[in-house]
Amino acid sequence: MAHANSIFSQFLSLIPRQNFNKLARKHTTGRKERKLSRWSQFVMLMFIQLTERKSLRAGVRNITAMQSKTYHLGINKVARSTFSDANNKRPAMFFKELFDHVLAKTGKITRGHKFRFKNPLYSLDATTIDLNKKSFPWAEFRKNKSGIKLHTLLDHNGYVPNIVDMTKAKTADVKVGRTIKFNKGDIVVFDKGYNDYDWYQELTSKGVFFVTRLKTNADYTVLERHPVKGSITSDQVIKLKKNNLILRRIGLKDKETGKHYKFLTNNFKLAASTIGLIYKDRWEVEKFFRWIKQNLKIKTFVGRSENAVLTQVFVALILYLLLVIMKHMSKIGKSLQKILQIMQLQLMDKVSIEDLFRPPEIIKNNSKYRLLSLIG
Repeated sequence: MAHANSIFSQFLSLIPRQNFNKLARKHTTGRKERKLSRWSQFVMLMFIQLTERKSLRAGVRNITAMQSKTYHLGINKVARSTFSDANNKRPAMFFKELFDHVLAKTGKITRGHKFRFKNPLYSLDATTIDLNKKSFPWAEFRKNKSGIKLHTLLDHNGYVPNIVDMTKAKTADVKVGRTIKFNKGDIVVFDKGYNDYDWYQELTSKGVFFVTRLKTNADYTVLERHPVKGSITSDQVIKLKKNNLILRRIGLKDKETGKHYKFLTNNFKLAASTIGLIYKDRWEVEKFFRWIKQNLKIKTFVGRSENAVLTQVFVALILYLLLVIMKHMSKIGKSLQKILQIMQLQLMDKVSIEDLFRPPEIIKNNSKYRLLSLIG
């Protein structure tokens, strides 16, 4: 078998060091980072994510104990206090930009959404991450609770997070939604938490389509009724009384559950049944939130400051994107969860990533590590 670096080293190589260093130079504070480089900080945070260490102390202790196996990663032994200071004081926006850089790579591996129409399709949603109020007073949410809110625009082309923003938990979902710039022709789907008739009008004026649920107290006038069939119970043209915006109201009965749904959209061309399927596909963003909460370290933190929390969450999301890239590039026929679990057990093993996930009977003696040649 050909020589290979450790699984961890190969995984990190999905982010070329020259690109990382270029970004690090852009975010330099003017002082030379002699004790802990940006790269070392990133590698240590990624190590804590992949090995599920429960604390910063445990993470530093473990990676220090493995120094003979981690020297090739380009990091040196660092004091716990130095690592803690870096997470607390170095702006988390560096990792936000690194996330955007890795996100750009996913465009090379995705092949579009599952619908026939060509419009880009996105789901907009937010999820709350609960925090202990005593440890995180800056994120006060309720009387006895703190929390942050993760706002995500999920691209249905590959189901990857296209935009990620984090705010304190009490921030209204629609407030963040209004800041997102969509392109003409985009279709964005969201739930009733984003109800804002003025925003609907703004999206419509810019040629951006939306699909959402109609609130029960919506005040409108029916202008037209169109013929319906199958599970579609109504297809109407309505006018909102608040701002006179003309929209489309669609009623649908779910055959499996018997529940009735009422959708609101400014798209008058797609079939009513397609509108229902678009909203149903919004479930993918809920699945994304559930996956990262179950598999990544974003519910307990190795730092208590706002900057440290944001840094850790962005590193976790970078890990998610790298898993997506690795799965597609290496053609690994396993779920992201299984890939992550196998990697965690063999993180320092020196075997190619392809061979790690390939059935033993088809591993060839001339197996080579092909992942890097595909990244570009």
